[in-house]
Amino acid sequence: MFKKFLAEFFGTLFLVFFACGIASVACAGAEGALLNFVIAAGFGLALIACIYTIGYRSGSHVNPAVSLAMLIDGRIGFGEFICYVIAQFLGAIAGAALLWAVAGSECSLATNALQTLPAALGGGQVTVLIGLIVECVLTCVFVYTVMSTTAKADFPGAGIVNGFVLALVHIIGVSFTGTSVNPARTFGPALIKLIQGDGAAMSQYWIFVVGPLVGAVVAAILYRIINREKEA
Repeated sequence: MFKKFLAEFFGTLFLVFFACGIASVACAGAEGALLNFVIAAGFGLALIACIYTIGYRSGSHVNPAVSLAMLIDGRIGFGEFICYVIAQFLGAIAGAALLWAVAGSECSLATNALQTLPAALGGGQVTVLIGLIVECVLTCVFVYTVMSTTAKADFPGAGIVNGFVLALVHIIGVSFTGTSVNPARTFGPALIKLIQGDGAAMSQYWIFVVGPLVGAVVAAILYRIINREKEA
């Protein structure tokens, strides 16, 4: 269990430091479709790296939403779920703190927040309801993919597929919420920003807990309805 804890801790640290670092440092000042694509690629590649390095040890959930779905499906026990979630949140905090240390307090840390839509889409502020729906749907798609591709141990391409799907949901989600689909990934940067005196991201944090967790539950239910019957 301790090795799984360490794997999830360092995996989530890696994900937050590199993916959020790409989104906030490498893309500083950029905007538009290219920005969304680069951010998406950063998260997708970071997840692929995590899966093929720590996946054999912990499954490389690096996301409480994924762990919740695995708990519902019976693939992990409740004690293991708690261990995973604690490791993921601590890893996200450590990753965001490390990014702060190297990039400085001016770095946005790629915090999640409801966005202002592009002018072509009306330029209005994304509402709380839309934000919740987007996070729920994107998390459901991502988690369902993870559950399906990891159902059998003899599918070596699972890491690439899951990374690509994480990139896919980021491409569309960045314009709405910055794309979380991961309560731990959002908490780390939001907490560090709060420590810096900026509580804006933390004030909206509940959206990035409720949306992804509801999406994870829906994904687990859909998986049991569709895939379990197929396996039977």
